[in-house]
This record gives sequence, structure tokens and C-alpha cells, in this order.
Amino acid sequence: MITRRHFLQSVGGAATIPFLARAAQRETFRLRYVLSSALYGEIPLDVILPEVAKTGCEAIDIWCRPHGNQREQIADMGDAAFAALLANHRMKLGVSTRYPLGPTGLGDEMKWMKKYGGGIIVTGSGGPKGLAASELKKAIQGFLERMKPHAAAAEENGVTIAIENHSNSLLHHLDSLRYFAEFNRSAHLGVALAPHHLHPWIGQLPALIRDLGAKQIPFMYFQEHSEGIAQKVAKEIELRQLPGFGGGLDYRPVIKALADIRYRGLVEIFMHPTPRGIPILPTIPEITAAINRSRDYIERCRREVVA
Repeated sequence: MITRRHFLQSVGGAATIPFLARAAQRETFRLRYVLSSALYGEIPLDVILPEVAKTGCEAIDIWCRPHGNQREQIADMGDAAFAALLANHRMKLGVSTRYPLGPTGLGDEMKWMKKYGGGIIVTGSGGPKGLAASELKKAIQGFLERMKPHAAAAEENGVTIAIENHSNSLLHHLDSLRYFAEFNRSAHLGVALAPHHLHPWIGQLPALIRDLGAKQIPFMYFQEHSEGIAQKVAKEIELRQLPGFGGGLDYRPVIKALADIRYRGLVEIFMHPTPRGIPILPTIPEITAAINRSRDYIERCRREVVA
């Protein structure tokens, strides 16, 4: 016979399990940051690498011209010297951003990434752009079909290809992203989610994140829209691309959505200077401090929505 006391204790204990599970889930959600070399313009890589740990990042994202020249620096120094540089700074290569190569031109870059343990290669989808809704679904299906051998090569090399939803490209509109998630079957192909290119629909960003799910987003930019992206403006306005600098995007619902889908991909605090290829601020300490200001804001938002 179960006594009334033991019954109530067992019921009470069972009732606490979902609560404890939810509490543990909220407590363990963390964001994994990666540092973009392009934020430092064409500053030498050996000067940038010490800043990775200072900005709370776990890895470096290497950019090429015109946004930076660290990929070219590596080509000049050689792979062995780059490997030694990473080892000296106890740092790893997490991302290679290679827009000029396009989604089907990444073969050599994937093999190169394999030397350093794999990682993510970010690129764009290319055109056609501005398709009518009736054509978009078929175009995304065709793109994914063309990407099958490249996704297979990515898997072979321990790499994930992340396609940015860039404006003026096939993968841009909300519907194109949802079609991508619906038809993509490769764990080594996903979206490099760029909120600043979703500015016309920015209020739908949290819902979009939930629709895509964690498996479809290996990489995400933390960058906001600003007129300073494409034209020379006061530095204060240009910096509004960075989270927490007055751009207007509330990151709390965004991070809540990431927490809800148990996001485990990389995030990158980012902005574009005008002209491209220059540091976002005059000195290294200023750049690192700006990144940390953004990260502090994001982390405050995270604590609010997962506490």
C-alpha cells in the first residue's frame, strides 16, 4: 500500500522534473563567438590573434580582400607558418569567409580547412535575384540539387558550407530561407544568417529562426542595418551596425529564439566600414573595446531571456 504521504511526495517530485529540466536548459544555453579578422582591416594576423581571447571568442574568422587581407597574408606566409601562429596563440581557425569563390568554387578551400580540423566556409548563393514567389521554390530546389556534390565534399573534409542570405542574391527573401530549410538534407550545408540583409522584415527574425531551426543555421552575424553600410557617414552612425550601439534592434527576442531552438552554431559581431578594407576604428584597443561593448550588451540580453 502506498501511503498518502508517499503518494503526495512522488507526485510533487514528478512535477518538479519538467521545471528542473527547463531550468537546466536555460542555464546551459551559451553563445559561441568567433572574431572576424575584417574588423581590423589589413592589420597583420599575428597582431589580431591575441584579440580573439580578449573579445571572448573561441576562434578566428579569416577574411580576404576587399574586406581584409588575412587570407592573402596566410598564402604569403605559408600553411606551416600559419599553423605555428595559431599554436603560439593557442587559437583555432573556425571560419573562412570566401565570397569571391562562390558556393561551387570551394573545393581547394575545403581541403585547406581540413588541415586545421575543418570548420565553416561562408559564401553567397549568387543569382538569380528578385524572383517571383512562383519561381522561388523551384529555384531553391535547383540550387540545392547543384550543391549536392559540394555538400558531399564538405562532409568528406569536415567542413560546413554556410550560405549568406545576401541582398541581390537567390537566398535573400524570407521565403527563400524557409524553402532552403524545407529542402536541404545535408548537415554540411546551411545558412549564414545575416539580419542586416533582412531589414525589411526584421520584426519576423525571431519567427524565422524558429522556422529554420538550429540544424540549418551553422553561423549567424550579429549585425544591424545602417546607412553606413554602403556610404560614408559619421562614425557614430556607421557603428550602429554593431549590437548595442543604438541601431534599434532588440536582441532579446532574437536570443530567446536562439535559446528555444538550442542553437549551437557560431555567432559573429560584425559591421562593414566604408570604404571596405579599413579597420572599423583607428586603433586595435578601440576595435576590441567596441566588440566587447557589443558582446556585453548581447550577454545582458541573454541573461534576461534565459534567467
